[in-house]
Amino acid sequence: MDRTLKAISLLLSYPTEELQRAMPEIGGVLASDTRLTAAARRALRPLVTELGERDIYDLQEQFVSLFDRSRTLSLNLFEHVHGESRDRGGAMVSLVETYRAGGFEPVTSELPDHLPVLLEFLSTRPEAEMQEMLGDAAHILEALATRLMRRESSYAPLFAALLQVARATPDSEAVAALLEEPEVDPDDLEALDEVWEESEVRFGPDPNAGCPQVRDMLARMDTPVTPAPAE
Repeated sequence: MDRTLKAISLLLSYPTEELQRAMPEIGGVLASDTRLTAAARRALRPLVTELGERDIYDLQEQFVSLFDRSRTLSLNLFEHVHGESRDRGGAMVSLVETYRAGGFEPVTSELPDHLPVLLEFLSTRPEAEMQEMLGDAAHILEALATRLMRRESSYAPLFAALLQVARATPDSEAVAALLEEPEVDPDDLEALDEVWEESEVRFGPDPNAGCPQVRDMLARMDTPVTPAPAE
């Protein structure tokens, strides 16, 4: 099990009090991963501290403003590639088949291409497969990191860390193409309506579903890590 991918998946999940209580353990996992540079590990500390200490309602409002109201910061990866085209449905089916072939059934109301869900799956896969799948999304991760850095968000280092774990180098032209899409003020509701048009805007998790994703992932945080074979 790759505990770092699990930890990052949790950090990118909707904040809960349960998640706050797990911050010391999650911070320890990230601080001990030698795949990350010392600078990358230091850069993750402010987010871990923030999620552990700030008022939970402020954290939830911040999360919604960043990742649910802004299409350019969506954690649904296919949103950045296919938008609302029919191709997205086919890609989603293919991803679900990949999950099932790996014996993985997401316990969440989120879509299969939701980044925390993908990371939870990849935390169970061999290193090479994990690096290949994250490498395929490297340009999206880099674009998200850039947009979050522009907003001075403490979430930005998470995406840089994922690129290091995957040993991925994003295609600069693909990143530039993604960054050409204009960003919209998340508080400008009229502009948001125009951007999303017929797309369903989801503000946080399904209120009737509880938080099974976070709960179950936290329960598995103490799974021993199998070291990757030396190259």
